[in-house]
Amino acid sequence: MELLAALVVAQTELLSTEGAKVLAAALAIGVGALGPGIGVGLLVGRAMEALGRNPEAEGVIRTNMILGIVFAEAIAIYALVVALIIKFV
Repeated sequence: MELLAALVVAQTELLSTEGAKVLAAALAIGVGALGPGIGVGLLVGRAMEALGRNPEAEGVIRTNMILGIVFAEAIAIYALVVALIIKFV
């Protein structure tokens, strides 16, 4: 039991508060950018399929695609802001 307590104390000393902040910031931006990245990829792929099927609707499809990309990337920007707050506050 004493060995386990010594290991816990040793690991706690290795991960300082600053190290925990950096790790948390990295996780926040990493996970926060994963969803919008996948979403933008799916969105653009489906828009290209729609353009292939109906080229006359290019303007409407492009407008809606750009709006979708903007909303998806806003979530990644929120994740960046959270990561910066974690790191510097």
